[in-house]
Amino acid sequence: MVFDILAGYLRHRGGEVRLRNLVSLMRCFDIPETTVRVVAMRLRNDGWLSSLREGRETVYTVTDAGWKLLDEGSDRIFNRPFGPWDGQWHMVIYSVPEMERTLRDQLRKKLSWLGFGPLSAAIWLSPHDRREQVLTAFADQPSVQMDVFRARSMGLEADRSIVSRAWDLEALDRAYVEYLEVYRPRLVAYRAGELGGADALVERMKLIDDYRGFPFSDPDLPPELLPVGWHGRRAHEVFLEAHGLLRPAAEAYVGSVLDVAVAAEQEAG
Repeated sequence: MVFDILAGYLRHRGGEVRLRNLVSLMRCFDIPETTVRVVAMRLRNDGWLSSLREGRETVYTVTDAGWKLLDEGSDRIFNRPFGPWDGQWHMVIYSVPEMERTLRDQLRKKLSWLGFGPLSAAIWLSPHDRREQVLTAFADQPSVQMDVFRARSMGLEADRSIVSRAWDLEALDRAYVEYLEVYRPRLVAYRAGELGGADALVERMKLIDDYRGFPFSDPDLPPELLPVGWHGRRAHEVFLEAHGLLRPAAEAYVGSVLDVAVAAEQEAG
């Protein structure tokens, strides 16, 4: 939530926020001040935020590493590829020492996030060429050995067999249906502008949070490899429309919180 607030609402304000203003925004989600303080410090300690003191106040700013992470996440969530496929599979074969189990888990999560699926334990593939992103992410890990390839199968039937082994599309499609059942009926209220203030901010954040898991499990397969009646495209369209419809009211509320804080500072000064 802290990252979503910074990326979605504070980037055009310099990507920084006073701790007390962040606390005020997080109250909308019933998150106590102590939790916000702990989370902000952890993000700073992990290198995603930097901080400075202005008098008695702490100001947090997103670091370059933080923006890179946010931009990558935003791209995977919002820019889902639906174009034609050239028939090429992009493969990653890796080897990680047995003692490096945490690193192996990180590698698998990264591969999933980038749309790769496991053909076997150490052979992952994707219809999209994101091999360079994988190699770059683990370039500073000498214990990770990776080889990358491009390959074609024997044909469409073989491609569909590969898909059935690497991904559980039935479960994923059911999840998309559940998402649509929740948010498609709400579009009427969104279009009518019925949500405002903190309600719009909370709704928009929940919309994103409920959707962000899909890029971890959806490889963005080309149409010829998807089952008949696939709901992923429609779910993405509903997500984008709802996200855009809620934007003005959510941004206005965040701006009002920050403007009140600025006005209070000026009055105190």
